[in-house]
Amino acid sequence: MKDAAFTTRRAPDWEELDALLRRAGTRPERLGPEGVLRLGALYRAAAADLAFARRALPQDPARRRLEELVARGRRAVYADERRRARPLAFLAGGYWRAVAGRPAALALATALFVIPAALALVWALSDPDAALGLVPGDFRQAVEPVGDTGMSRAETAVFSSQVLTNNIQVALLAFALGITAGLGTAAILAYNGLIVGVLAGGAIGAGNGVAFLEFIFAHGLLELSLIWVAGAAGLRVGWAMISPGPRPRGVALVAEGRTAIAIAAGTIPWFVLAGLIEGFVTRSGFGLAGGLVVGLLAGGAYWGLVVVRGRAAA
Repeated sequence: MKDAAFTTRRAPDWEELDALLRRAGTRPERLGPEGVLRLGALYRAAAADLAFARRALPQDPARRRLEELVARGRRAVYADERRRARPLAFLAGGYWRAVAGRPAALALATALFVIPAALALVWALSDPDAALGLVPGDFRQAVEPVGDTGMSRAETAVFSSQVLTNNIQVALLAFALGITAGLGTAAILAYNGLIVGVLAGGAIGAGNGVAFLEFIFAHGLLELSLIWVAGAAGLRVGWAMISPGPRPRGVALVAEGRTAIAIAAGTIPWFVLAGLIEGFVTRSGFGLAGGLVVGLLAGGAYWGLVVVRGRAAA
């Protein structure tokens, strides 16, 4: 990738991150839940860009610009030393209690994603011509046959980054669409499960199955976990609208909304971790075995904390 092309392609996201950081200062919550998640997504992307620039463009001015931008982003995401005690206490206990305290919603959100994904995978393997018509254009290279255009290492790196960005957007939508009585959340989970299943089946059928796993699994398992957690938060908001219980509907909705916002904020460091994995591990070409190990460690650590810290904090 030429220096100018890299800067031109990525500059709009850097400028958006700069604008969000100026608005947020040291208090990202000023941006609201959608803005907070967007800040995390852009910070993740900038961190990955910086990793690339340090390796490939060490003398380019873009590297120095990114170092300053990522440093500012880090300060905004993690706040300054005087304000860390409360957020760290939440991340150590309250976040895990909120996630673990919604097992039914979490199971439903996971099922709404996994079942369509499994059915779509079988469909893509048995009738690829019909199934692959659902694949968005940005992901076409994953299902093109090896020996035709296939997936080069550069293409798989781009594909991996596109998947990560898409997953962050899906998590944001799954959370935000809870206000549609959960219907929008259910739809976005099912649709994206369908797309993932078709992509996996199409990649296997095209001979790209190993490459698909190699460039997705290291950060994908953690990202899917975060999507399911965001979906569970959205479903709980939706259920508060439908069945508020003994509380007035407005009170129930505000309570679930606050918890959902806290869950959304608590996922940001994990999306940052996924971005670092994508930037430093996936793009470094560790191979399938390395990607599987990293993916299992990241996903296992997250769910281990849900079980251990969620129970301890209860």
